[in-house]
Amino acid sequence: MSVRFGLTLLLLAAVQSGAALAHHSTAMFEPERRITLNGTIKEFQWTNPHAWIQVSVLGADGKPADWSFECGSPNTLSRLGWKPSTLKPGDTIAIVANPMKDGTHAGLMYTIKLADGRMLGPGAASTEAPAR
Repeated sequence: MSVRFGLTLLLLAAVQSGAALAHHSTAMFEPERRITLNGTIKEFQWTNPHAWIQVSVLGADGKPADWSFECGSPNTLSRLGWKPSTLKPGDTIAIVANPMKDGTHAGLMYTIKLADGRMLGPGAASTEAPAR
């Protein structure tokens, strides 16, 4: 292998690894802080690279506010037993999440407590699959 070819491969590997690390960054979330919100599912987006949960939460003023929560990838969630039908519009939940640093109504999902008491998410005490 020539030196030039080797340097080209090294450069390509460095560029690609930077893109992969940038994609998987959670720098926008506050890892040392967690919030708990009660709300109603508006939409569960089963999309790559990450699933998203849209939740309507009543604010302190009694008015609904829309929140977005990032989840793992559909691949990761399916290995934990999740399905696109695990969360449905109208389901009431309590969600624990790492909030956004800039204060926007969004966060990184840690756990979800369903109305029937089941806990889901990476912070749940068990990895038991959802029943739906």
